[in-house]
Amino acid sequence: MTDLPGGLRGGEQPTAPYLDAIVAYGFRGPGRFHVPGHKGGPGADPGLRHALGDDALMLDVPQDIRGIDVGPAPTPYQRAELLAAEAYGARCTWFLTNGATQGNHALALALAPPGSVVVAQRNAHASLVDGLVLSGGRPHFVAPAYDEELGMAHGITPEALKAAIEEARQRHPAVSAAFITSPTYYGMVADVAGCAEVAHAAGVPLIVDQAWGPHFGFHPDLPQGALQLGADAVLTSTHKIVGSLTQSAMLHVGHSDRIDADRVSRTMRLLRSTSPSSLLLGSLDAARRQLAVHGEALLHETLAGSRRLREKLAGVAGVTVVGEEQVGSPGVADWDPLRVVLDVRETGRTGYEVADALRQSYDVQPELATQATVVLVLGVFQPESDLVRVGGDIEETIKRIVPVPPTPHEAITRPIAALRHDVVVSPREAFLGESDVVGVDDAVGRISCESIAGYPPGIPALLPGERVTAELVAYLRELRAAGARLHGASDPDFATINVLRA
Repeated sequence: MTDLPGGLRGGEQPTAPYLDAIVAYGFRGPGRFHVPGHKGGPGADPGLRHALGDDALMLDVPQDIRGIDVGPAPTPYQRAELLAAEAYGARCTWFLTNGATQGNHALALALAPPGSVVVAQRNAHASLVDGLVLSGGRPHFVAPAYDEELGMAHGITPEALKAAIEEARQRHPAVSAAFITSPTYYGMVADVAGCAEVAHAAGVPLIVDQAWGPHFGFHPDLPQGALQLGADAVLTSTHKIVGSLTQSAMLHVGHSDRIDADRVSRTMRLLRSTSPSSLLLGSLDAARRQLAVHGEALLHETLAGSRRLREKLAGVAGVTVVGEEQVGSPGVADWDPLRVVLDVRETGRTGYEVADALRQSYDVQPELATQATVVLVLGVFQPESDLVRVGGDIEETIKRIVPVPPTPHEAITRPIAALRHDVVVSPREAFLGESDVVGVDDAVGRISCESIAGYPPGIPALLPGERVTAELVAYLRELRAAGARLHGASDPDFATINVLRA
């Protein structure tokens, strides 16, 4: 077997050292004279004990327990992170208990100090901008490719990334990193290899927010993972697809020397709770084992079900299944079959209306609805029977709600990627600066102190430090009128907004 860092040996993927350690401690009957106060269950509310079960409470243990995360190295906790790094092909991996958001914050602090500039994809998750608020770095945005008909933003092209880095360097010599998102909420995968080549030629590391692709690279019919394609750091939201508990994720740094792993470790210590949830950490260890050992077989079943579902939906009048045909379009080098995207414009109903009807009639809960689409997210193992059933539910719902004759509608004609964004000051300066609350129409021309995104998918349309334009105001009003929630807006009705005091 091959020796691994920390004394590990190849072939240990079937083990779950951290999970096994908290199980051994939780059920051996220790004297619990430490936090948490529920003492493994007896002190908890009876309703909570019934809802979660005593077993879960027995495993809810604190940090600094000898034999779990304290003791001879590598501790079970260290071994768990080392095994995750091996599974993903990383130099080092950190378990995150505040989602991929925590990883974006850590990377921003590590790579974007005050005075630096990062080139960032404009439809990046809001947490990246929040990280820049913390770090003091400044973004230079690059617009992704987008589908004008569906209002669907894709990835960025290597050509666009190269131009953005060159433009950023003309204005700000201290360009420190490039951040891109792949896959998108819709499962579209960027040309990560091409973007890595461009970034590295410019002397900057490439960071890929692969939150929606924690399963990439674990089945031959799925896209490769971003680390294998040349990325220097990658975020994976393990809970989204792979099956760890909600709010758990991983941050991976690759084998290049473009990112200082010790610096990332320091920022992680700054952001990490001193009371991390052992349940979240244990679920990450278990999810890694499941994916590394059984992932290909489980994904094989799910992919077969996904094909059956797509075949079923292809016969539903007014519905078009969006997927593989997008490959080769600008910003799309591959796609994820675990994302089922339905274009419902020809039904005469919006995606919001279709999703609401599915919830009301069949208790089917889609991940995302927009004016034009409904998006279903499949897990690492989604029983085929579930997918066959939901195909029938969608067909019956469409038949019931489609007007006669249907009147096809268009998506919002101003996708985020096509809007003009004028960054005037850094996100930190705007977010922490003195502000005034003004009517949104009076805010035109002023500098926003808020981050506002239609949710889901949480892609910011307006960020702290950007100038408010009439076009942006119209776009956000259009989103709200169509049924989206304006996440981050201090006024949910979008009548007022916080702007930087003049």
